[in-house]
Amino acid sequence: MSAEIKSVILTGASQGIGHGTVQRFMREGWRVITCARQDVPAHCRRDPLWTHHIPTDLTDPASTDAFVRQANQILGSEPLHALINNAGVSPKTTFKERLGVLNGSIDGWKEVFELNFFAPLKLARGFASALHRGQGAVVNVTSIAGHYVHPFAGSAYSTSKAALSGLTREMAVEFAQLGVRVNAVAPGEIKTEMISPEYEALIPRIPLDRMGSVQDVAGVIFRLCSDDFAYVTGTEVFVTGGQHLY
Repeated sequence: MSAEIKSVILTGASQGIGHGTVQRFMREGWRVITCARQDVPAHCRRDPLWTHHIPTDLTDPASTDAFVRQANQILGSEPLHALINNAGVSPKTTFKERLGVLNGSIDGWKEVFELNFFAPLKLARGFASALHRGQGAVVNVTSIAGHYVHPFAGSAYSTSKAALSGLTREMAVEFAQLGVRVNAVAPGEIKTEMISPEYEALIPRIPLDRMGSVQDVAGVIFRLCSDDFAYVTGTEVFVTGGQHLY
């Protein structure tokens, strides 16, 4: 692999924001290494820059460790220029009830935190050396729900994303010693495969009067990894169309 080609590792690549972000990095000429619980359809990976996809369950510590080992073997002594912690889960009941503090199993909370909080921590640790070689960047995908009580996002999801916001700040300070920047993006209402019809009711609270697209988020993630943001670390960018202003 040519030293001129930059490399990015991204989690949760099979759909939504993750899939759109993969497409953006490939358009910019980056080599992409990804993971997700399911495989990505072959027709989506015809671009030779999407070199590796490793099916991984990031709620399973053993699977997470295996992904780190495999991805580091793929990199070898080459640098890593970006790590995008995008994978996340927001569980719902069969009745589409908001899972709050008083309902839902504690084991469910632990699974949410394992994926939304501990996986980004473990991956950042696991790829720290490769990121140091690349003087790279980490982007954690948080959520508007980590800052405000959301009508549909459950408490476990919201608090895990709030914790990831705090982790971003702590990581920014420690990873600066390695020459690595750490930032976050906090999406609002983004139109993906997982969005449900009731979210349409939130549009009147969005100043830009529309839901966001995966490309809106992917563009911000990419720019945070670019040289244009070389002096930006420890920052969380709201990609909400202004919804967070209310």
